[in-house]
Amino acid sequence: MAIAKVVEVNSSSSKSFEDAIQTGIAKVTETIKNVQGAWINEQKVVINDNKITEYRVNLKIRVC
Repeated sequence: MAIAKVVEVNSSSSKSFEDAIQTGIAKVTETIKNVQGAWINEQKVVINDNKITEYRVNLKIRVC
């Protein structure tokens, strides 16, 4: 039987979803070791004046 810890993280970027994902993972790996994978639980955008101003992601990060 395998057991894994899952850390939930919210991250945002003014550039893209990919940048928000990279930023979230980079921040988590500063303090947590053995990160083995991640999945995007939710994606959202903030819109101001008919333009996307922020990309937000909710990540679940698997740690073993």
